[in-house]
Amino acid sequence: QVRMAESGGGLVQAGGSLTLSCTASGLTFGAYAMGWFRQAPGKEREGVSCISRYPGSTYYADSVKGRFTISRDNVKNTVYLQMNSLKPEDTVMYYCATVRRTYYNEYDLCTSSYESYDWGQGTQVTVSS
Repeated sequence: QVRMAESGGGLVQAGGSLTLSCTASGLTFGAYAMGWFRQAPGKEREGVSCISRYPGSTYYADSVKGRFTISRDNVKNTVYLQMNSLKPEDTVMYYCATVRRTYYNEYDLCTSSYESYDWGQGTQVTVSS
């Protein structure tokens, strides 16, 4: 059974930083691209940032480029999202996810909606103005 556990969310002032972590189990972690997603009420799901199977290739949504950094540790089965210069509009639940297809790269993972995703429970990020 695939399980992904996110942590690191919380309340921060605008301009502050948070680091999210997602530890996965029940899958061959290093075989798949991993990503972070968010969905505000009434809005479409957004692929915030995704990373290839082997650290090196990354994708960022335009809304977070230059502020967020994704990384992964294939020994610890963990993917991270370093979030800097946070804005009130970043307030939302953040989810870790993957698609267990080895041919899915970071761009496919963040932008596709056709495959079956494995999701975590999410971690709330709240940015006060």
